[in-house]
Amino acid sequence: MAEKTAGLSKEEREAVKQRAAELRAEEKAGKTRAAGEKAVREAIAALPDDDRVLAEGIDRIVSEVAPQLMPKTWYGFPAYADDDGKIVVFFKAASKYTTRYATLGFEEAAQLDDGDLWVTSFALIALTPETEKTITKHIRKAAG
Repeated sequence: MAEKTAGLSKEEREAVKQRAAELRAEEKAGKTRAAGEKAVREAIAALPDDDRVLAEGIDRIVSEVAPQLMPKTWYGFPAYADDDGKIVVFFKAASKYTTRYATLGFEEAAQLDDGDLWVTSFALIALTPETEKTITKHIRKAAG
């Protein structure tokens, strides 16, 4: 039987606080590409080495294949939004919740629909030529 918890974990509470701070910062700095790029760079720079390498790779791939997506942070994660401000793709560092792998995730705005079943996230441990090819294909499709 699952243990009952007293609500959000410490990490989840921190993520909620971080999201509130991001929204305040967006209001103050404006929702410009420059402000978003700066926020993403700062979020990536704050990551431990293993996560930082992955996040930098994802940022590079998104910039190359989906430059129309707007960089921003989302719960402290590097994320990329469509013209309506809806998150399309995000990177969740393994260190954020002390999980064994990072996650490349796609939100509802991602154009990945494929019948009755399609991918919404990948566990990501390393960027290799093969994983980069898969990531590139999915980000390109997700961005439309």
